[in-house]
Amino acid sequence: MSDKIYTPCNKNAQRCVKNVMKYLSDITYSGIVTGQHTQTMAQEELHHIKSVTGKEPALLGFELLSYSPNINYTDTDEECMTEVEQNTGTLRRAWEWAEKKGLITMCWHWFSPLGGHGKSFFSENTDFDAKKAVIDGTPENRALIMDMDMTAALLRPFCDKQIPILWRPFHEGDGDWFWWGAAGAETVKKLFRLMYHRYTEHHGLNNLIWVWNSQVPECYPGDDVVDIISRDMYPPAHEHTSQSEMYYNLMEITAAKKLTTIGETGTVPSAEAIVNKKVGWSAYMTWSKDFCLTEDYTTRDELKRLYDSPYAVTLDRLPTLY
Repeated sequence: MSDKIYTPCNKNAQRCVKNVMKYLSDITYSGIVTGQHTQTMAQEELHHIKSVTGKEPALLGFELLSYSPNINYTDTDEECMTEVEQNTGTLRRAWEWAEKKGLITMCWHWFSPLGGHGKSFFSENTDFDAKKAVIDGTPENRALIMDMDMTAALLRPFCDKQIPILWRPFHEGDGDWFWWGAAGAETVKKLFRLMYHRYTEHHGLNNLIWVWNSQVPECYPGDDVVDIISRDMYPPAHEHTSQSEMYYNLMEITAAKKLTTIGETGTVPSAEAIVNKKVGWSAYMTWSKDFCLTEDYTTRDELKRLYDSPYAVTLDRLPTLY
């Protein structure tokens, strides 16, 4: 691939960012980085994979859900509180993963900065107006920036230690189920750009690799603020393919050469099909809970087959990048 594909959009990006992006570029078409999302202190998914395959994924996903500053603890439900409690403290697990030199990706099911009840990252549970939040000086904007700044403080120590993070904010922004996507394409683009500039210029978080996550061109915020384009997909259970159609659709987002990843998937892809068909996914990440812990989507045999593939980059095959 062209050298330009791993030039970070942030001109002040740390060397670790450049190392990761170059590595992902180098393995494209010849392999794929294995990934798994976790969201609890127990990390059942990670232990399940190791027990089945004897290996660990190279990329581990973490969730900032419980770190949202505006969780409404008085107007909520048991399901929400269980999810918050199980997620609490999980940044400690990210630090432990960094000690293993594994790759880290993070997303944020962001409880709405103002108002809301229960799982207020869902638009149906909040009247927070994202259109007003991107207007400088509004109450919504001030609340948004305050939340961003508090999360930036959580990311700062990773930056200080030069630990790269594949940062996937405002994920699935083309949908209306999250408050950041409910206001439409123009707003979600503005949100992404606002965070990018806040985190790079104001906070100097130069360890972040900026992952845009959608499948709709109208939601794309611009080549100057995106390092990786990604999309989420939940194909039929036990359908282990290259997902080439999904890939080529994503490639229509921009004419610029960008790294491409599967942000979330329900079933694991086929590493052989990806390489044999020259499909350019650099990495994938299976979602948590039943998508990993049961055989409803991927059988144990299929999981082991993937992790045993010479084309699958597992933690033991990942070079030291930071």
